[in-house]
Amino acid sequence: MDDEAGADARVLLVERAGCHLCADAHRVLDAVTASTGERWVSVDVDASEALQQEFGELVPVVLVDGVARGHWRLQTEPILAALRG
Repeated sequence: MDDEAGADARVLLVERAGCHLCADAHRVLDAVTASTGERWVSVDVDASEALQQEFGELVPVVLVDGVARGHWRLQTEPILAALRG
Protein backbone atom coordinates (compact mmCIF):
# COMPACT_ATOMS: atom_id res chain seq x y z
CA MET A 1 0.00 0.00 0.00
CA ASP A 2 1.19 3.48 -0.78
CA ASP A 3 1.16 5.27 2.59
CA GLU A 4 0.03 8.56 1.05
CA ALA A 5 -2.80 6.93 -0.90
CA GLY A 6 -4.15 5.14 2.16
CA ALA A 7 -3.35 7.74 4.79
CA ASP A 8 -6.91 9.04 5.06
CA ALA A 9 -8.65 5.66 4.79
CA ARG A 10 -10.07 4.34 8.05
CA VAL A 11 -10.62 0.86 6.61
CA LEU A 12 -7.70 -1.36 5.66
CA LEU A 13 -8.01 -4.81 4.13
CA VAL A 14 -5.03 -7.13 4.52
CA GLU A 15 -5.31 -9.64 1.68
CA ARG A 16 -3.42 -12.06 -0.54
CA ALA A 17 -3.45 -12.51 -4.30
CA GLY A 18 -5.62 -15.42 -5.44
CA CYS A 19 -7.61 -15.54 -2.20
CA HIS A 20 -11.30 -16.31 -2.83
CA LEU A 21 -12.30 -15.02 0.61
CA CYS A 22 -10.51 -11.77 -0.22
CA ALA A 23 -12.77 -11.35 -3.26
CA ASP A 24 -15.77 -11.78 -0.95
CA ALA A 25 -14.24 -9.22 1.43
CA HIS A 26 -14.08 -6.70 -1.43
CA ARG A 27 -17.84 -7.01 -1.89
CA VAL A 28 -18.50 -6.57 1.83
CA LEU A 29 -16.24 -3.52 2.07
CA ASP A 30 -17.69 -1.99 -1.10
CA ALA A 31 -21.17 -2.25 0.41
CA VAL A 32 -20.11 -0.93 3.82
CA THR A 33 -18.18 2.01 2.47
CA ALA A 34 -20.90 2.87 -0.05
CA SER A 35 -23.36 3.25 2.82
CA THR A 36 -20.99 5.20 5.08
CA GLY A 37 -19.08 7.36 2.61
CA GLU A 38 -15.76 6.04 3.93
CA ARG A 39 -13.11 4.57 1.66
CA TRP A 40 -11.07 1.44 2.02
CA VAL A 41 -7.60 0.46 0.88
CA SER A 42 -5.80 -2.85 0.75
CA VAL A 43 -2.34 -4.17 1.36
CA ASP A 44 -0.86 -7.50 0.30
CA VAL A 45 0.04 -9.57 3.36
CA ASP A 46 2.96 -11.03 1.43
CA ALA A 47 4.48 -7.56 0.89
CA SER A 48 6.26 -7.59 4.24
CA GLU A 49 7.57 -10.01 6.81
CA ALA A 50 5.79 -8.11 9.60
CA LEU A 51 2.39 -8.43 7.88
CA GLN A 52 3.02 -12.13 7.24
CA GLN A 53 3.86 -12.75 10.89
CA GLU A 54 0.86 -10.84 12.21
CA PHE A 55 -1.85 -11.76 9.69
CA GLY A 56 -0.47 -14.54 7.45
CA GLU A 57 -3.04 -17.24 8.19
CA LEU A 58 -5.95 -14.91 8.94
CA VAL A 59 -6.39 -13.18 5.57
CA PRO A 60 -8.50 -11.47 4.68
CA VAL A 61 -8.37 -9.24 7.76
CA VAL A 62 -10.16 -5.91 8.00
CA LEU A 63 -8.90 -3.17 10.30
CA VAL A 64 -10.87 -0.06 11.18
CA ASP A 65 -8.80 2.74 12.66
CA GLY A 66 -5.98 0.22 13.13
CA VAL A 67 -8.05 -2.32 15.08
CA ALA A 68 -8.86 -5.74 13.62
CA ARG A 69 -12.64 -6.08 13.17
CA GLY A 70 -12.86 -9.42 11.41
CA HIS A 71 -11.05 -12.03 9.39
CA TRP A 72 -11.77 -14.84 6.91
CA ARG A 73 -15.49 -14.35 6.24
CA LEU A 74 -16.15 -10.70 6.94
CA GLN A 75 -19.48 -9.53 8.30
CA THR A 76 -20.87 -6.05 7.65
CA GLU A 77 -22.20 -5.30 11.15
CA PRO A 78 -18.92 -5.27 13.12
CA ILE A 79 -17.34 -3.06 10.47
CA LEU A 80 -20.30 -0.67 10.40
CA ALA A 81 -20.36 -0.52 14.20
CA ALA A 82 -16.66 0.34 14.30
CA LEU A 83 -17.08 3.08 11.71
CA ARG A 84 -20.05 4.57 13.58
CA GLY A 85 -18.51 4.21 17.01
